[in-house]
Amino acid sequence: MSFKIGIVGLPNVGKSTLFNALTKQQAQASNFPFTTIDPNVGVINVPDERLAKLSAQEKSAKIVPTSIEFIDIAGLVKGAAEGAGLGNKFLSHIREVDAIVQVVRFFKNDEIIHVDGSVNPARDIEVINLELMFADLSTVNKRLESLAREIKGGDKEALLLKAALEKIKTSLDDGKPARTVALNEEESRLVKGLSLLSMKPVLYVGNTSGNNPPQSPLILRGDETAKEPLLIDVKIEQELSELTDDERVEYMKELGISESGLDRLAKAAYKLLNLITFFTAGPIETKAWTIVSGTKAPQAAGVIHTDFEKGFIRAEIIGWDKLLEAGSYANARDKGWLRVEGKEYIMQDGDVAHFRFNV
Repeated sequence: MSFKIGIVGLPNVGKSTLFNALTKQQAQASNFPFTTIDPNVGVINVPDERLAKLSAQEKSAKIVPTSIEFIDIAGLVKGAAEGAGLGNKFLSHIREVDAIVQVVRFFKNDEIIHVDGSVNPARDIEVINLELMFADLSTVNKRLESLAREIKGGDKEALLLKAALEKIKTSLDDGKPARTVALNEEESRLVKGLSLLSMKPVLYVGNTSGNNPPQSPLILRGDETAKEPLLIDVKIEQELSELTDDERVEYMKELGISESGLDRLAKAAYKLLNLITFFTAGPIETKAWTIVSGTKAPQAAGVIHTDFEKGFIRAEIIGWDKLLEAGSYANARDKGWLRVEGKEYIMQDGDVAHFRFNV
């Protein structure tokens, strides 16, 4: 199961530098707008200390962490929804992602150009969000026009979609993103195919790059779903990414930090997508698997292999911490801690699973 997160923002806010640090790639990062035209793509591992502990107990030959794909999308500018700065092309790249990380410039540096002439995080966020909403409004209006013909033909789903889109249109007209609209399960299913940009969950990252972070909260107007930005010194993160493991540990000690900003970002992105992790652990490998919270056992098995879901019989489940406490699967079984679960079992974060299935 693959998940994609798009990194967006105005030009020269540190998007590509953050991407380079995340993926240890060298996407071009220069002091002028539209350096990135085609999106850069990289996959990062989600840090999880449970893997090493399970692997040590099971004497696994290898460890396989779970991962998230990040896509560095070119800088957007005011008017992007109408084509400014090749905006339509860039907006199309965002449609392909599951969630958005919006990088916002908090740092001041006269040598690095700001497209609007000054550093103003709240304004910059509003510019990006408005462009996404303008693009969505165009999509919604076009779909409403085409729905008229389907409704005349007696299509019941078209009627439901029309009602949902009218609610979204009202929200967009009021300057509120589509994700703030309360939709039922059927409406959400029908709207999903439109890949609305402002429907996607958003994580804001404030790039401090050596400056002191703001003391007052950043007001994000019109988006009740928004959280305070995750503050990261992107310049330091890039420096850390270029060091060896031992050098990185030493430098982090000097900086007085126990966790890198990138690790915090990976975990926050994972949480943003409502994802959880389950494990398979044995002598061959200890591996982390990504599923959406609420996934049942057969569908979780299907993430490993589609045949596992089709022929699912049952799952043997134990919490990762209980397995460590038991010391082995055999001890866990003797203690009655290794549970047998059926098709209705909802997987929990940290479950260690062994699936039984018919071929």
